[in-house]
Amino acid sequence: MKSIFTALFFALISSLFAQPIFKGEVTDLNDQLLPFSSVRWLGTEIGAIANEKGIFEITFPPDTVHLPFKLVGSFSGARDTFEFDDLHSYWAFKMNANVTLQEVKIYDRSSGAFISQLLPIKTEIINRSELRKAACCDLAGCFETQSTVQPQTTNILTNSKELRILGLSGVYNQVLVDGLPLIQGLTYTYGISTLPGSMVENIWVVKGANSVLQGYENMVGQITVFPREGGTAEPFTGDVLLNQFGEKHLNAGVAINKEKWTNYLAIHSSQPGNKFDRDQDNFLDLPLLTRYSFYNKWRYKKENELGFSTFIGARFVDEKRIGGQTSFDPDTEKGSTKNYGQVVQFTQPELFTKSGYRFDDNQKISLLASSVQHFQNSWFGVLNYKANQNHLYSNLQYELFYGPKKQHDLKTGISFRYLDIQENIKFSSDTVKRTFGGTYEKLEKIPGVFVENIYNSQKFTVITGIRADHHNTFGWYLTPRVLVKYMATENTDLRASFGTGWRTVNLFSENINLLTSNRDLVFAEKLNPEKSINFGVNATQKWIWKSTDFVASVDYYHTAFQNQFFPDYDTDSRKAIIANFTQPSVSNGFQAELSANTNQQLNLRFAYNYLDVSRTINGIKKSFAIQCKTPFFGCR
Repeated sequence: MKSIFTALFFALISSLFAQPIFKGEVTDLNDQLLPFSSVRWLGTEIGAIANEKGIFEITFPPDTVHLPFKLVGSFSGARDTFEFDDLHSYWAFKMNANVTLQEVKIYDRSSGAFISQLLPIKTEIINRSELRKAACCDLAGCFETQSTVQPQTTNILTNSKELRILGLSGVYNQVLVDGLPLIQGLTYTYGISTLPGSMVENIWVVKGANSVLQGYENMVGQITVFPREGGTAEPFTGDVLLNQFGEKHLNAGVAINKEKWTNYLAIHSSQPGNKFDRDQDNFLDLPLLTRYSFYNKWRYKKENELGFSTFIGARFVDEKRIGGQTSFDPDTEKGSTKNYGQVVQFTQPELFTKSGYRFDDNQKISLLASSVQHFQNSWFGVLNYKANQNHLYSNLQYELFYGPKKQHDLKTGISFRYLDIQENIKFSSDTVKRTFGGTYEKLEKIPGVFVENIYNSQKFTVITGIRADHHNTFGWYLTPRVLVKYMATENTDLRASFGTGWRTVNLFSENINLLTSNRDLVFAEKLNPEKSINFGVNATQKWIWKSTDFVASVDYYHTAFQNQFFPDYDTDSRKAIIANFTQPSVSNGFQAELSANTNQQLNLRFAYNYLDVSRTINGIKKSFAIQCKTPFFGCR
């Protein structure tokens, strides 16, 4: 009964609002605005008429993810098709008012990293322009000029990393690739490092609650990576990166763009550098990394075209990391006590697809599916860790635009997750007598159902969604979320979000230090799913002063856990106690950011980030992560 009232409450609030708007202008060759010109999305009947100044507003196209977007402009008999890659900027489309152009010039008035003005939740967009500022070897390096996401090293000897939002562990935010949860379970430990920066087209970063369509695990944020495609990438790209340790990274990409299909092929290789021990502690400063990866994505038609469309992707990763003492020989000393070393070796094949059928401009059905396998054999000193994983995901979704002006967007569907993990731990010898050797098995089958509504008016936008999922061990979980945007003025946006999230713990892959430590593990009780509530507010202001575009943003997010897990290292210095934590645990995050863009020649960014993460243990508040980030500038 409670869930029925919750759904009715969301539906009542949602019924007052409608959907996102894209804004732009149409000019002639002399930069004169063309009044009352018309625009529409290619392949649809969704259109708009510009005002007397040539400025138009048009609802988002049916497909808001895949690039390029195509807008058809018409004026006095002239007709042109414009291709662009960003719905969240203000674009100026330049056309000839007398004859059809063979070449179209498009001017973007945003920088390479910006905050979307149109989405209800605060969404930070990082595009190729921003990624070109730094030679980022992998996904973690793509956030060097950003303040929202903090890359954090989880194991210094093998250089494994995670992406943190709001000062909390990376396990609490979702990392999606093309909308699919490919980094899950065993792939979490090294997953973000296996994605080369050269194959990334766009990254969307969201704080706080997000859509329920992608699942229930988004607790403090979501990072969505959109790889390059044949329709937008250059025909051939190649780069070689060399760092001060002598580590080499080779990337090459080939793009094919035909009338109805595209293909993008990317290969990547990392070769180990030299052994460095600059602090003279007898341990390598950087592990020896060898990696080979292959990525291919084939697409047939765009999702906004009528009829059937699909993309099919495949990726394969083979990786080996060697860390530890400089004298460690991995060929002869794995598992021995002569020299300490860590060797991580795994292969990871992936297959993923999204197929859909668009009946008309108002209806479509789509299926997302993926299969990710992971086979790992690692040594951490005398501890041998072998693990295999089979992760299957599917999402069948129906979308309907309805209402008097087709202003409402309803999405509903079903999903299913299957996760089978087999882990085996043994010791070649163990003088400290650790007792947790053995086989660990995890089998999850989680069917779910979800519904989400988007309603917009000229001032308000509200997304309300709810999903119900059934875990084969823990039963039913309900996940409601509400996202609100209020456009106070043309250049002032106020946003708020509220939502719950939950997830199950993958003990060893998410807490790799349990395998590297000499502590014994004590399993005090069975681990229940982690649960949290998150709410946040954001204000964004834009203005122009002396031909310089300014954007200021201030936000605050609060996360409270009802159940959380973290190894207890304090009770006994020789042990790590594994138990649920149900006492108060909160995270507070405040961020202020100011950016200035001058004539597309210089971009400055100033940011201040304050994070306060604390837990109350037996009535005593303990701060585990207080971070006041030094303000920084990014420029180009």
